[in-house]
Amino acid sequence: MKKTRVGILAALVAAVTGFATPVASAAPSVALRAQSNAQAATDFWTPEAMRAATPLDNVLATVGNAVQRLVPSGLPSAVPASASNSGGPWSGGGKVTRTAGRVFFLFNGAKASCSGDAVTSGNKSVVITAGHCVKYQGTWHTNWVFVPGYDNGNAPYGEWAASQTLTTPQWEAGEDLNYDVGAAVVQPLNGRRLTDVVGGQGIAFNQQRGQTMYTFGYPAEGKYDGTKLDYCSGSTFTDFISSNDNGMRCDMTGGSSGGPWFVNFDEGTGTGLQNSVNSFGYTFMPGYMFGPYFGSDVQNLYKAAQSK
Repeated sequence: MKKTRVGILAALVAAVTGFATPVASAAPSVALRAQSNAQAATDFWTPEAMRAATPLDNVLATVGNAVQRLVPSGLPSAVPASASNSGGPWSGGGKVTRTAGRVFFLFNGAKASCSGDAVTSGNKSVVITAGHCVKYQGTWHTNWVFVPGYDNGNAPYGEWAASQTLTTPQWEAGEDLNYDVGAAVVQPLNGRRLTDVVGGQGIAFNQQRGQTMYTFGYPAEGKYDGTKLDYCSGSTFTDFISSNDNGMRCDMTGGSSGGPWFVNFDEGTGTGLQNSVNSFGYTFMPGYMFGPYFGSDVQNLYKAAQSK
């Protein structure tokens, strides 16, 4: 049976990935890449180019190099049977409609997309996303921009080009899904920094497992078209198959990779503490999404990003 990458995206995408042996979690370093000229990136991502971008898993289907991984069959009874919402448009408003956004980049020259979220940070410029949304199969993505509040090709709060993209050492070394987390430091736009314009969500690490969580993103396959912000909510569980990641009943598809998971989310204000990102799903387990646990290694990544 196959394990799919969400955004390879999140739930049931076509490409599959290997699962590498974890690197020792004590490593404090992060992997980093300087991005190209900001003006060139924003000039490239016109509304037409953004509409033409496809979820990363579609690009991978073209590029190839997918690796199958055999996983146990059957669904243990520990999986929660229901969720408050297993996938649909977010109509609640609030801060999340400004901090969550769509991510665009070139992967080996192909136009691709993921999702991301602006978080509070010392430099007011940090976007959190999935590791495979900054680097995949040995390739760092280029022309990387974040479009908060993306709306069908429109960028109501502007396009924010990355000056640097970062990921965990475990993702850099072996693309270990337990550490599939990335970050971007975006450049100022019109003299202002990102969270001064859209605000930022809080971020939390080493939290209790099994909490009720909300996850957001821009899925663009199946019943979704990538034009608006969608979400899932409900109880979570720890992946019992081949990772220590968070799991949730959620049918968001390719394009939602890198979108934020929140604990303590308030539907009235659209605020919460980010505690994971959309990362992958299993082909034999449709309708479930998984995201990495935010432990000390992800905290090191966040600290490095906000210091840039």
